[in-house]
Amino acid sequence: MPKVIRKTAFALTASLALLTTACTGQSSSGANDDASKETTINFWHAWSAPSETKAVKDLIAGFEKAHPNIHVNVVANMTDDKMNQALRTGGDKAPDVISSFTTNNVGKFCSSNALIDLNPFFKKSGVDPDTTFPKAMNEYTQYDGNRCTVPLLGDAYGLYYNKTAFEKAGITNPPKTWSEFEADAKKLTIPDGNGYKQLGFMPDYHGWETTTEHYFAQFSPTYFDTSGKSSLAKDPAFKAGFTLQKKLVDDLGGFQKLEKYRSKLGDEWGPKHPFHTGQVAMQLDGEWRLGMALDAKPKFDIGVAPLPVPDDQAAQYGKGYITGTIAGIAATSKKQNAAWELVKYMTTDTDAVVGFSNAIHNVPSTLEALKSPKLKYDPRFKTFLDIAANPNSTTTPASINGGQYLVTIQQFGYDYESGKAADLDAGLAGAAKQIDTDIAQAK
Repeated sequence: MPKVIRKTAFALTASLALLTTACTGQSSSGANDDASKETTINFWHAWSAPSETKAVKDLIAGFEKAHPNIHVNVVANMTDDKMNQALRTGGDKAPDVISSFTTNNVGKFCSSNALIDLNPFFKKSGVDPDTTFPKAMNEYTQYDGNRCTVPLLGDAYGLYYNKTAFEKAGITNPPKTWSEFEADAKKLTIPDGNGYKQLGFMPDYHGWETTTEHYFAQFSPTYFDTSGKSSLAKDPAFKAGFTLQKKLVDDLGGFQKLEKYRSKLGDEWGPKHPFHTGQVAMQLDGEWRLGMALDAKPKFDIGVAPLPVPDDQAAQYGKGYITGTIAGIAATSKKQNAAWELVKYMTTDTDAVVGFSNAIHNVPSTLEALKSPKLKYDPRFKTFLDIAANPNSTTTPASINGGQYLVTIQQFGYDYESGKAADLDAGLAGAAKQIDTDIAQAK
């Protein structure tokens, strides 16, 4: 089973505190090595399953074949905490190149100078990131003009649906707008006493991948204004997103009934996931779900489509939320030119990206790789390739204090859907104020 590159607001760890004090210097201090000479660099990554670590080894073997003078010492299963500690201290055994699953930490990586700004390297190599990477991936790998990371495969979120249940309910196509989605979710819901025989969709924020950022991506929100202040209370996209989700909760039985049902369902990563079992007919999820669902051998045909969009944005149907794995070069590294050769190969060489994508089963992270004839995938997987390439797809922006602002938004979502917070406008204003305060304190 491929490693899931999940990005949630709750990926914040003690590593953020480490990064706060990780001001390790500028890139010019370490980029004086001769990458054409015999050298060895260290690459730390987070993948751990045997199939994943083999895929990384194969990727590195391709690099070493193309650069026989550069040898790569690979260290697997490294958490962000371990990486950040090594980025602070440096040394011969510390990583020259790191790969992290946590895009929420990009703002910290960049603002603390733990990783170097790669813009000069891209310019020197004649590689234009704006035309190389999908728009959303290009955005989440930089902060405040500092491109301290690059995308290394990605995740795209879409809609999985039970085709058999759709047919029984008389639904011929997956919904394209949220009003169609709401109608379908009701049609697909089959009550059973105080519960459900089948639920059309689990809208709760505690549901599997139904987080605020995944919902709101379909509304194309602006999280911060030009001055860096939260736009949560000003951009109508957020109010529309919260309103939609709350209406789904209320129309499908209410928060208490839904939570009671959810508490009895299988977990997100096991074979008893409620979409696998048919207990939930539609599921918001990432590209990895297809393989997991097929492995569970469901008793129905699986359909895949983009998530719906607001009715007034119907022309943008096909977009989605994008995130992914990131790679960067340590500021403490004394072999940054050699390290750049590895980063450039892993993230911009089309065949390398395609081969790694085929092995890991995540979305390729360059525009050329997304359309490569060498990609191997289930035809339904193309939905996620198209979402990743769609210029209207969005991500959540980097912040100096990581994903703390997403935690604040999500927490308000819990309060609003449950009825604990009844005034949406006041709640948005309060959450925005909290976000601004947290960011100010982090500077």
